[in-house]
Amino acid sequence: MVEQLKHECGVAMIRLLKPLDYYEKKYGSWAYGFNKLYLMMEKQHNRGQEGAGIASVCLTTKPGNEYMFREKAEGKDAITTIFSRVTQEMAGQLLMGHLRYSTTGKSGLTFVHPFLRRNNWRAKNLCLCGNFNMTNIDEVFRFLTAQGQSPRIYGDSYITLELMGHRLDREVERLFVEAKDKGLEGTNITAYIEDHVEIANVLRTTMQHYDGGYVMCGLTGSGEMFAVRDPWGIRPAFYYRDDEVVALASERPVLQTTFDLDADAITELKPGQALIVRKNGESRLEQIMPAGQLAACSFERIYFSRGSDRDIYRERKKLGEQLTPAILKAIDGDIENTVFSYIPNTAEVAYYGITDGFRKLHDEVRTEKVVWKDIKMRTFITDNSERNDLAAHVYDISYGSLRPYQDNLVIIDDSIVRGTTLRESIFKILDRLHPKKIVMVSSSPQVRYPDYYGIDMSCLEEFCAFRAVIALIEERGMWQLLNDVYLACKHDPYTINHVRALYEPFTVEEINAKIVEMLRPADMQSPVELVFQSIEGLHEACPNHPGDWYFTGHYPTPGGTRLCNEAFINYINQSHASVITH
Repeated sequence: MVEQLKHECGVAMIRLLKPLDYYEKKYGSWAYGFNKLYLMMEKQHNRGQEGAGIASVCLTTKPGNEYMFREKAEGKDAITTIFSRVTQEMAGQLLMGHLRYSTTGKSGLTFVHPFLRRNNWRAKNLCLCGNFNMTNIDEVFRFLTAQGQSPRIYGDSYITLELMGHRLDREVERLFVEAKDKGLEGTNITAYIEDHVEIANVLRTTMQHYDGGYVMCGLTGSGEMFAVRDPWGIRPAFYYRDDEVVALASERPVLQTTFDLDADAITELKPGQALIVRKNGESRLEQIMPAGQLAACSFERIYFSRGSDRDIYRERKKLGEQLTPAILKAIDGDIENTVFSYIPNTAEVAYYGITDGFRKLHDEVRTEKVVWKDIKMRTFITDNSERNDLAAHVYDISYGSLRPYQDNLVIIDDSIVRGTTLRESIFKILDRLHPKKIVMVSSSPQVRYPDYYGIDMSCLEEFCAFRAVIALIEERGMWQLLNDVYLACKHDPYTINHVRALYEPFTVEEINAKIVEMLRPADMQSPVELVFQSIEGLHEACPNHPGDWYFTGHYPTPGGTRLCNEAFINYINQSHASVITH
């Protein structure tokens, strides 16, 4: 993707099941757990570069000494920074890490995970991190405040910490009463509580209030570890267990590399399911919420997840190969005078799929690395126009890679979202090669709708497909359609995504043509045609990840539908209020 989207976030957890000196004797270092956590986080650096944090809990610390540690840092070097602060006294059996990309616009160390809630009872200490975005945080906030609580910060992470902390308090208090009823006193009560905390109770009474996509991870001071996935399976999580460790990460290859495993040794956490490890090291799976209709995110497969995953690699290749007929049509069957290439770096695997597809039709397929991604230049110039000019040179081309005015250029990207970089950079530099025709290919369908489950695209007007449809509506004087959709969004924002009606009068080809018209620089000479993946092709290539709301507008939760309708209301109020009948 030529325009980087931010994605929230990456998680890593390790539970060491043996005494700490076991790992020092066997692996030669007291930092075995931290070394593994560091590797897991570095292998997920793609998922978060704005900040990182770690936490650890030691189960053998004597009273009067710290037993729950946390380190956080901001910036692209945050992982290195926090691990440079790790000392031997922080070594523990429970380890947790997080990488952050903000999708809310909030920045600062305050918003970097993990979040920690302190208490003088070990069992009431709670540390949370997650890969999540909640669509109904207003409702959860009202629920909390109606109980008399007063969260210090308004944000889904802090509010979740307070709600889950409240439920953890209730669980501990339940066990306190139970221990007293059994005649226990003093530290025997404490031991009883820590041995009998049922974290599944805490998760059920917390997560039932949420609408959104999430993998929520946590540690307690008394030694409970857990990770729970949303009921629709929107956000991913994978885990591994043996007699030495229990480990969980956002991506499967991370566990494979860190622990030298085959893919089949790793299991995906199911929708609504929690992985729970108790203080004594016993682990189990627990269904916390009933599983909804599966909506595992297809964008994870197309773009965000590591392409080194066995299944993702195959899926991305298939996404490319399936585009062969549409590309063949766009070049009028002229394979001999066509060069195939890709936008670095995430589209490379789909590109291999395209070339495989064309080699089945033609023995020789001409391939070149036409586009290069340079080191990101520092935009130290403050003038906006000059800064934009510098940004346009993040990409460069291989001069002489095409025969001018004779060769078509087919070039694939994994998705086309905003179109800004195509307009400001890619189309301009490709035009210098004087191709007979540029066929710009997207391995995903047209991105038409916002995301509210953890990716930073929440405004309709960001999408070139949406802007193209609005332009078509304006050109054809279809003002009544805008009015009808606006009123429908206001009347019923929860049950139907009314924004979908805006696209119904137009074909994909009409929208493609308008996108080209809008993104094509005025002085560009080469003809351009867009080819997008079909919805059917997406589902055929990624059959286990049917979450396609970016492309179809079918949100898996009521919160997503509501926010999309509200986004259209906001758009109209800001830009087309004069044509709307309220």
